[in-house]
Amino acid sequence: MKSKQKHIQQTKLSNGITLVVIENPTTEIIAGRIFCRNAGSRWESPQTAGIFHLLASVMAKGTRNLSSLEIAEKVETIGAALGTDTSSDYFLTSIKTVTDDFEPILEIAAEMLRYPSFPEQELELEKSITLQNILSQKEQPFNLAFSQLREMMYAQHPYGFSILGTEESVSSLTVEDLKRCHQKHFRPDNVVISLAGKIDLEQATLMVNKIFGDWENPDDAMESLISTQIEAKSAYKKIDQQTQQSIIMMGYITPSMDSKDYPVLKLISTYLGNGLSSRLFVELREKRGLAYDVSAFYPTRLDKSQFVVYMGTAPANAEIGAEGLQAEIRRLREVTLSAEELQTAKNKLLGQYALGKQTNSEFAQIFGWYETLGVGIDYDRTFQDNINDITVAQIRDVANKYLRDEFLCTSMVGPN
Repeated sequence: MKSKQKHIQQTKLSNGITLVVIENPTTEIIAGRIFCRNAGSRWESPQTAGIFHLLASVMAKGTRNLSSLEIAEKVETIGAALGTDTSSDYFLTSIKTVTDDFEPILEIAAEMLRYPSFPEQELELEKSITLQNILSQKEQPFNLAFSQLREMMYAQHPYGFSILGTEESVSSLTVEDLKRCHQKHFRPDNVVISLAGKIDLEQATLMVNKIFGDWENPDDAMESLISTQIEAKSAYKKIDQQTQQSIIMMGYITPSMDSKDYPVLKLISTYLGNGLSSRLFVELREKRGLAYDVSAFYPTRLDKSQFVVYMGTAPANAEIGAEGLQAEIRRLREVTLSAEELQTAKNKLLGQYALGKQTNSEFAQIFGWYETLGVGIDYDRTFQDNINDITVAQIRDVANKYLRDEFLCTSMVGPN
């Protein structure tokens, strides 16, 4: 099966692994991303919050055949890069090395993914480090404000928890918990392997079949995710903390990646809060001097996402700063953008999108990511076409649909 982009191809192996290959013969580097879908913090409960972060931390600390030191020595001897990470919606293993050394590194990645041993001592060390990080985040006003906002907006939905988990959940997790989680989620029909570099689909298929071909799926089908409902609502909370600046965060529940409104909200986020020429920066920092820092973001999610605007300001300006943020959102709903403003935002977004696809690692990431999230590798072209087609009327309509006062959650941190 081939995509319409000649140098990007994909196939599905007999055990269900999806293989995406981005052929780039101009470099002697191959980068790989091994995604595990139906994994990540979206699959956690309040009791297991942080388990995928611990999995990522401990997975490279030993397998049935290799110790932590042996893994590190094999990777460093070759001069390769190998790491694991997790997110809300997937688990990720990243690899990069020169073309001739790629196969042995892929073998080590497969060993880690399939046969982690989760040494008790390593788990306890990583739990200790994670607990320190959780405590550290509670001392940072930005993280405090964002954590409070997430909890307000998502309640008991997993998106409301930190990727790190909570002190209670992390403290209680055991080796057996990690083994059960690994056994449930790490299976070939959940895996997307995305490779970019001096390799073609035929070579990649032979290599992946050789290394992963004997990996069999369990007899049981993957359980469906029973997700907590996410409802848009209005709320306000403030944490009193003696800080040099106040943090103001305002969030709205917004749709997932498969919504037709997703590209419009991405463009609104770019126009409103991306960079020194964004409306929030110009209006609230440059013209009025209200903000040390001001921005907007709209994360890509498989479930309902959040559109967030935030500001760091002097405590004396907190109230007027919050009013300023709300005024700019209201202006989006009430005043139609000019054709020039719209085109400038499109140019910025598409320019940044193009700059994010320069290296083999970036190619492997974005095309594997699209396949993992279920939109497919052709979404690279579809997304850009959708951005180009957006009208000023759509901007205003979508702002009025989601960015409404009755859906606004506000989180503040600062002096009383």
